[in-house]
Amino acid sequence: MSQSSETFKALENAVAEKKLTESAHKNIQYWLTAPQYAEYVETIEKLVADGEWKALDDAFWTVIPFGTGGRRGKMFPVGTNVINDVTIGESAQGLADYVLEFLKNTGATHTPTCAIAYDTRHRSRDFAELCAGIMVANGFKVWFLDGYRSTPEMSFMVRYKKCDCGIMVTASHNPPSDNAVKVYWATGGQVLPPHDAKIIENVMSSGTVKKADFAQVLADGKVEYCQEEVDRAFIDAVLKVSKPGPRNLNIIYSPLHGVGASCVLPALAGAGFENVQLFGPHAEPSGDFPNVPNHVSNPENPAVFDMIIDDAKRQGNIDLILATDPDSDRLGVAAPLSYAPNAEWKTLTGNQIGTLMADYLLSELQASGELTPEHYVVETLVTTPLLKKVADSYGVRTIRDLLVGFKYIGGAIEENDPEKFVIGMEESYGFLVGTHARDKDAAVAAMIFSEMAARAKAEGKTVHEKLADIFAKHGQYGESAFSVAMTGSDGMMKMKALLERFRTAPPQELAGLCVVSVEDYQNGTTLNTATGTRSPLAGPTGQLVILRLEEGNSVAVRPSGTEPKIKFYLFASLPPGTDGNVSERLAALENALRNA
Repeated sequence: MSQSSETFKALENAVAEKKLTESAHKNIQYWLTAPQYAEYVETIEKLVADGEWKALDDAFWTVIPFGTGGRRGKMFPVGTNVINDVTIGESAQGLADYVLEFLKNTGATHTPTCAIAYDTRHRSRDFAELCAGIMVANGFKVWFLDGYRSTPEMSFMVRYKKCDCGIMVTASHNPPSDNAVKVYWATGGQVLPPHDAKIIENVMSSGTVKKADFAQVLADGKVEYCQEEVDRAFIDAVLKVSKPGPRNLNIIYSPLHGVGASCVLPALAGAGFENVQLFGPHAEPSGDFPNVPNHVSNPENPAVFDMIIDDAKRQGNIDLILATDPDSDRLGVAAPLSYAPNAEWKTLTGNQIGTLMADYLLSELQASGELTPEHYVVETLVTTPLLKKVADSYGVRTIRDLLVGFKYIGGAIEENDPEKFVIGMEESYGFLVGTHARDKDAAVAAMIFSEMAARAKAEGKTVHEKLADIFAKHGQYGESAFSVAMTGSDGMMKMKALLERFRTAPPQELAGLCVVSVEDYQNGTTLNTATGTRSPLAGPTGQLVILRLEEGNSVAVRPSGTEPKIKFYLFASLPPGTDGNVSERLAALENALRNA
């Protein structure tokens, strides 16, 4: 019996023994027989011979989708549901096909251009070069950042170089095993409807992937390095939104082994912050992300700050700690609770960081006489309602009926007057100030937050005390989030079943709070739980369910757009002057949901 015959027989037996799903079997067979996958046959045959059924099933049971942040997942040399040369290549080809079709339909005659950048992850440079060669083979000129650079700088480059599209190779704050591509439109924002669905159609139907050798197209001038020019222009653009004021602040900054030193440090220096330390144990650009808990460089996780806080306490004069994720589009913050000797330190949530910046920016505009009712702030449906309270107090608009994903915030800026845009924020530590980009930017956020913290220090207050002032004025607000992983071939089915249960048979109460209504954004309806009646729901359409509870509390549920997990967002509040603890209520809600 030939090797191929043995492989096909082993696959059939694995399906019969329920070690392999039918969908995985079908996709593996196609890879074993289609000419374009010939170079991967030996790898697949070895995995089959070794009985690696779990790995094969996870890699082949479906086709990895595009989500809110592009195409992201675990790297594996073969498979349709993982990140490898094939899935990355098909993504680039699908993007190229659609952009060319779009330009043709709009009558454009120029040579199409694409911006490409990459972060410190394993194989990021390889995937960036692969994408560049594919775009050139399809007739594009490519502007390429030669070195680890941030996602917001790539977003800026699309706009600055007037590109038709952009590709960022990064998996953000995912584990070292993962990588991804984020796809950008000519606006500098991640692709929005209807372009996203049409690109997906092209990706899923892509046949032959056109390729060109990177070294050759670089030598031919069809790929052009432009990092020095773009670096300067990017930092100059960030500094345009800097506000004058105190700069007496001692800062420790950690890039968490990512690209952040390329943008955050120049932004802080350019804004006049002289006392900034780069945290040594996290300074090395590394896809292994050493020296952080579980090798996951996520500034949303308070534990990544533990080592830095210990260093700050040892030094005794540090006022602020900043940390960014591997592609430097998310900012985390820790600060002392007071300026007393040996004070305790505490991290802030993304909602708190954004609210503090919004209050600071609005107060600065008001003090300068520039604030108008046409100014606006932007957030998503699962971001804190406290932002609207703050914005209302300054007499400005809040745009908040947006689905999860910063691309919708970028889209809102495009649809409104960008010059009146104050801040965009999401609960997952993403913020944008200024018009230089259309994606979240940790460099500009680090600069603005530091300016706010320096002004607070000049007033004798820490950032936690400034937050307490906001709570005293608007009420105590607390938000938290948690995720439940649902991996493997049955994960998607479990997520769909859970969402359906919340839509159609929601719990009557959570943590002693009655569920008043259920907002179903997939079907565009609101369920009144008391009467059982449904009414139309205005707003966007997407995979999101919000349970409104009594006393102004709520819970939002959605599948992640980039990872195999379902996410829960919890919101609690208490009116000004009310005794109570929102943290206790949040903990009770989480416990109730985990046991629902």
